[in-house]
Amino acid sequence: MHNFDVIIIGGGASGFFTAINLAMQNPDVRIAILERSNEVLSKVKISGGGRCNVTHACFIPNMLTKYYPRGEKELKGPFHTFCTGDVMEWFSERGVSLKIEEDGRVFPESDNSQTIIDCFLNEAENLHIKVIKQTIVQQLSKEENLWKIETSKETYQAKQVVMATGSNVKIWDLLKTVNHTIVNPVPSLFTFNIKDDRIKDLMGVSTEMVSLKVKDAPLKASGPLLITHWGMSGPAILRLSAWGARELFQKNYQFQLIVNFTNDLVFDEVLDELMQLKQNNPKKTIYKHAHYGLTMRLWHQLVQASGITEAMIWADVPKKQLVKLAEQLTKATFNVNGKSTFKDEFVTAGGIDLKEVNFKTMESKLQDNLYFTGEILNIDAITGGFNFQNAWTTGFLAANAIAAKY
Repeated sequence: MHNFDVIIIGGGASGFFTAINLAMQNPDVRIAILERSNEVLSKVKISGGGRCNVTHACFIPNMLTKYYPRGEKELKGPFHTFCTGDVMEWFSERGVSLKIEEDGRVFPESDNSQTIIDCFLNEAENLHIKVIKQTIVQQLSKEENLWKIETSKETYQAKQVVMATGSNVKIWDLLKTVNHTIVNPVPSLFTFNIKDDRIKDLMGVSTEMVSLKVKDAPLKASGPLLITHWGMSGPAILRLSAWGARELFQKNYQFQLIVNFTNDLVFDEVLDELMQLKQNNPKKTIYKHAHYGLTMRLWHQLVQASGITEAMIWADVPKKQLVKLAEQLTKATFNVNGKSTFKDEFVTAGGIDLKEVNFKTMESKLQDNLYFTGEILNIDAITGGFNFQNAWTTGFLAANAIAAKY
């Protein structure tokens, strides 16, 4: 039997952040991190294409929470305690320079995730945090005042246990044995599979701003759109997939997507503008001049889908065809048939029911001295550094709460 004061299960971002912040406040507390694989911080390594998207430059807590489809309400208090600016200062104090990119994402100046990993590993070593790899947790039980953790190798005991295992189904099942409720996990942040002649040869074409909605559902999103060889991606699609994670799962990812390529103009406004173009440019060829900020290739496809030929000039286009073009521009309907994972940034909606956690301390409301941090909770965000911010904030709060007990 190996005894520690605190055992953190999961050697990822929130696990290390919890351990380091706790050890800084209480150097005498014996802390161990248990990791099932032979490598720690693997998600940190691949994040942001190997650059590690540490957080997002949104410094106002109530605005920051708006990026979380699940967890918005619960994270308001925590973000008032430890937010983006605090994270940036934390890394700066440890010699890690960060930079804010144009889209608000925050990266190490080195553009290398290894900088973040090295920072954590050095801190853990200096603070005498024991990191135990290739150790799979198999059972969790309470014996008097202590937690007993049986693993594939050894048995451990600790007064406090922090669960920082991310979206791990086996650990969720284990937590059911200590009466916790798991909100069923479903994918979030995915792209849409669409086969449609209008976008068939447009791989790599993007639009600055579109509005999307799912037919017969209250799901909407807006932002840039990217056409891929399998369908559609880009920020607008990823937002829709995040907020619609549960509903789209129930639809088995078979639904109709309505795209407004003009973003905020409605059908009547666009039809009026097209009629005006017809009046002002009677001799110009419709096909040759793109409008509404669309690329020429996308404009060509929408024009052809409206029954307008390449040679047609504005003067010769009947109103019926302009009505069709206005429809293609403002409410083009695409059949979605399945989804694809977005890069390596796989995110799951689901996890520990948030009603069972005290968000001042990250402690379980059902079990004393059991804490949850990061993505093991039913919290997820869109891409851009927000999921890491959740890991840092919840880890910081858990560390503070445990430190106060010593």
